[in-house]
Amino acid sequence: MKAFVLDRYGKKEQLRAADVPEPDVREDEVLIQVHATAVNVLDAKLRNGEFKLILPYRPPFVLGHDVAGVVIRVGPRVRQFKVGDEVYAKADDFRIGTFAELIAVKEDSVAIKPRNITMEEAASIPLVGLTAWQALVERAKLKKGQKVFIQAGSGGVGTFAIQLAKHLGATVATTTSAGNAALVKSLGADVIVDYKKDAFEERLSGYDVVLNSQDGKTLAKSLGVLKPGGSLISISGPPDPRFAEDIKAPWLVRQVTRAISFGARRQARRLQVGYSFLFMKASGNQLRQITPLIESGAIRPVVDKVFPFESTNDALAYVESGRSRGKVVIKVR
Repeated sequence: MKAFVLDRYGKKEQLRAADVPEPDVREDEVLIQVHATAVNVLDAKLRNGEFKLILPYRPPFVLGHDVAGVVIRVGPRVRQFKVGDEVYAKADDFRIGTFAELIAVKEDSVAIKPRNITMEEAASIPLVGLTAWQALVERAKLKKGQKVFIQAGSGGVGTFAIQLAKHLGATVATTTSAGNAALVKSLGADVIVDYKKDAFEERLSGYDVVLNSQDGKTLAKSLGVLKPGGSLISISGPPDPRFAEDIKAPWLVRQVTRAISFGARRQARRLQVGYSFLFMKASGNQLRQITPLIESGAIRPVVDKVFPFESTNDALAYVESGRSRGKVVIKVR
């Protein structure tokens, strides 16, 4: 099959178009013919080697986490899916590789694709949808009437998280540029801060939840907009000891996470708020809960550009530029 392969870690590395063996299909997996995939900031960070500590992939390997496509083979223990099903999924950790014509994914990580959207739109959802769900529903337990600050509202996670938070009945604040203000407002943002002109920490206060996706300086400022008892959930780091325990990390990794998150955890304690790091997990069950929100129109996919498969490197570069509104998708077939 055709795929885009990362031969070595590095910020300037290009993915190599190559013919590679089809993936093995384990007993509890389905083989998906990839119709579309999406590019995430995570893909660039993995290529750069930023997650080698917690996700030690050995090059050469195929990048890519999101998939929408058709089941063409099922393992003997698979019960929920059959050949011909149109599905979507976030590939499993250590089994990623959706920048390819085929991907094997655990049955438990897959869901039937929403009926009312295209393959390209469906491919835009899994990673950002699961990230927003696990942050706002699972971790924060966001409730009606609460206030949530979602950073970078016009980005992939931001566009989904704003809509999910509004569906849950929260008041939503976000940061974006003036050019994207109309977009985030149309998604449901109540308070919009132009990050080029205004300091969000001066405009926002008394928030219940912050979804942090930016750098350490922004994280420190964001802790200050929470009310006592509020919680900040970071998807951009630093990893904390709880995360290290969850992934059963070795002793050295546990000590490193303790050290690099010490400042954020100390500041959170001083302000009487919570800090936690979230590294999202694949979940077909959660995608099945997201599907009716898409089919009802409560959440709509936001796709900026669709690149052809042969332009995978261009799609990755576009995501890295920080200019994309919503998701960047690759049409494979």
